[in-house]
Amino acid sequence: MSLPSSPRARGAAALLLWLAFMSVTVLVIARGRFDTDLSAFLPARPDAQQRLLIEQLQDGVAARTLLVGIEGGDAAQRAAASRRLAAAMRESGRFEQVQNGERERDAADWQASADWVVAHRYQLSPAVNAERFSVAGLRDAIDETLSLLGTPAGQAVKPLLERDPTGETQRIVEGLIPSAAPRSEEGVWAGRGTPRALLLATTRAPGADLDAMQASIAAIRDAFESQAVAGEPALKLQLSGPGVFSVLSRERIEREVKQLAAVGVLVMGGLLLLAFASLRALLVAMLPVLTGIACGVAAVMLAFGSVHGITLAFGSTLIGEAVDYAIYYLIQARPRSAADPAGSGWRRWRDDNWPTVRLGLLTSVCGFAALLFSGFPGLAQLGAFSVAGLCGAALATRWLLPQLLPDGAGASGLRASLGRIAGRPLRALPRWRPLFLGLGVAAALLLALRDAPLWRGDLGSLSPVPRAQIQLDEDLRADLGAGDARTLVVATAPDPQAALQAAEAAAMRLDALVAQGLLAGYETPTRMLPSIATQQARLASLPEADVLRARLAEATAGGPLKAERLQAFVAEAQAARGARPVARADLPPGPLATAVDAQLVARSGGGWSVLMPLTPLTAPPGATDGVDTQRVREALRGLEGVDAIDIGGALRGLYANYLHEAFVQAALGALAVVALLAAWLRSGRRLLAVCQPLALALLLTLGGLALFDVALGILHLVGLLLVVAVGSNYALFFDQLGGAAAADDDTLASLLLANLTTVASFGLIALSEIPALSAIGRVVAPGALLALLLSAAFASARRPGPP
Repeated sequence: MSLPSSPRARGAAALLLWLAFMSVTVLVIARGRFDTDLSAFLPARPDAQQRLLIEQLQDGVAARTLLVGIEGGDAAQRAAASRRLAAAMRESGRFEQVQNGERERDAADWQASADWVVAHRYQLSPAVNAERFSVAGLRDAIDETLSLLGTPAGQAVKPLLERDPTGETQRIVEGLIPSAAPRSEEGVWAGRGTPRALLLATTRAPGADLDAMQASIAAIRDAFESQAVAGEPALKLQLSGPGVFSVLSRERIEREVKQLAAVGVLVMGGLLLLAFASLRALLVAMLPVLTGIACGVAAVMLAFGSVHGITLAFGSTLIGEAVDYAIYYLIQARPRSAADPAGSGWRRWRDDNWPTVRLGLLTSVCGFAALLFSGFPGLAQLGAFSVAGLCGAALATRWLLPQLLPDGAGASGLRASLGRIAGRPLRALPRWRPLFLGLGVAAALLLALRDAPLWRGDLGSLSPVPRAQIQLDEDLRADLGAGDARTLVVATAPDPQAALQAAEAAAMRLDALVAQGLLAGYETPTRMLPSIATQQARLASLPEADVLRARLAEATAGGPLKAERLQAFVAEAQAARGARPVARADLPPGPLATAVDAQLVARSGGGWSVLMPLTPLTAPPGATDGVDTQRVREALRGLEGVDAIDIGGALRGLYANYLHEAFVQAALGALAVVALLAAWLRSGRRLLAVCQPLALALLLTLGGLALFDVALGILHLVGLLLVVAVGSNYALFFDQLGGAAAADDDTLASLLLANLTTVASFGLIALSEIPALSAIGRVVAPGALLALLLSAAFASARRPGPP
């Protein structure tokens, strides 16, 4: 089969092939999925602690917890709204548990649990042992129980006195009382400082199911609006929690992707229309952009199975560079002379300029390819997207555009004067080299003499959740007394029973820290679900009925509570001797089962873990947590499978490793770029002329960011890679032409227009509400402009050689 002979037929065939290719990529993209949670920016091969954090971020009970506040009106109105909303949420069936402090409701929820606790008190009470049921132990326990009758707790103790004179039920309940509880007002939970009613809900949907989580959040909003009472002051609903953050992140990322893409296309389309005064040229210029984005998304989808929202939003940044290839072609593809036939301009561009564009593409690929080997899927996705996207855009420019516009965009529009406009200042820039070098030295000194570290971003800098929403979450948690559980003791073992036994051993060490005043307390599921071995030991310590009666008679002699009244106690203790240990399936539905499930978790890779959140004392000023994690680790030393995790410290260490790895990969990419340029240019002077402006552009960009005290993170580093990718094209073109003074008007026009579109597109991204994107834009917009100016200033003045 022969190729079409006429230019029009070849253009149609090329366009059909391009459409077929794009159809395949669209099918690949349509079959994939998109993620927005930050787990993509956690390690692909995590260690044990990191794996536990990732599992809890995705599927833990904490990820399913929603915090609800109601502000406005007076206390009675807020309380009424709280009751109505809680009832509607329970009726919806979307929530496993809804709590708002209603005494009547709490009493009903706890009644079944209370009856179960009383029935199984001898398996559950930590006080049950042989000493407890000796004569002295019985006397002390009964005296302690009787002493409670004159206290507020007496109302709960009195009904159980004859069945439980040793106070085992009371001991169990004491272990369940949280160290910090919400304030009550008008019979419901209320804020401590801000006047608001409070609710706490756990969704049935897993935290990773964002569609179901979004539906649950919408159900709360709908119920609140539908329950509003006419004539009442306007009440305000407040929502927070990990699920709210995830849904909000997805919504903001989706909105930003659409807005940035639309505004970016409009801005660049306007610039290209002004430059070319041709709708056809504009449409042709967008083909490499569409190809690059489609190739990038499809490549990530095939390699990783999904595309993260930040990676997709990053695609809008590719527009600014992908369109550069089209601009170079559309302006530079002109016949060498008037004697050359029409339709031969693409050959001139292929012979004279494509090698330079290709070398610039290879340097960009070398820089971003290093990210492909990152242990963090999110960073590897950015690398794959950039490599595939830039290659797709460049190849579309090389093979598709010559078939559609063989002689480029013609000389209409402002493009004819762009070269003259840019020529005088760009050709004068070499005289400004001393100034640029002085600015570089000043930037280096500024970076070297800083007291605070420049690279101090964290994982939070990747999140699009606004600071106001994070502050609301902190306020609601403080009002609820929920805290952040920033320090955990984790006991891990192959099976649930071994994990519970390890947790019990850890609890003994933690009790000592509490007694020393180093901890306010801790939570553990072993209070409601002790290990079978512990339960068997407790039941075995119960004496036989005759022995117990004899000891009771001696223990109660001369006391107000006679042994004759305690026959129910003897009978139930005797029955407990033959009882079996309780298992997880025996727990009644309600708060006890929910608490156990939150802290006894099956691991995705096998095994089980018990999570024991620590309650700190008052945190010292400026500290992020009041728990001395190192002291806790020392106390737990020697316990197999038990460790203390400072979650904040673990995340900070994780991000530090993340950043260090990115620096190493960027350095390897930079070495590959320099090696490639050295092999191609074969001249130390030319290599210096190409690399010097790029290095100086990076230095001045970093100096400017340091001057404004910007906290740099991982995506600022990605932005610096983009500066190199964009700037290498400028430096190579000036090197090819023998300096700015020798550059022709067409080349200068193409470089100026390409730079304008890049700076404009990344300038728009710098205004994004997503910190990850704005970080890239704030680096690339000034960095690209500096790269053009410095490439013109430091280009090696020489006689141009053959390509």
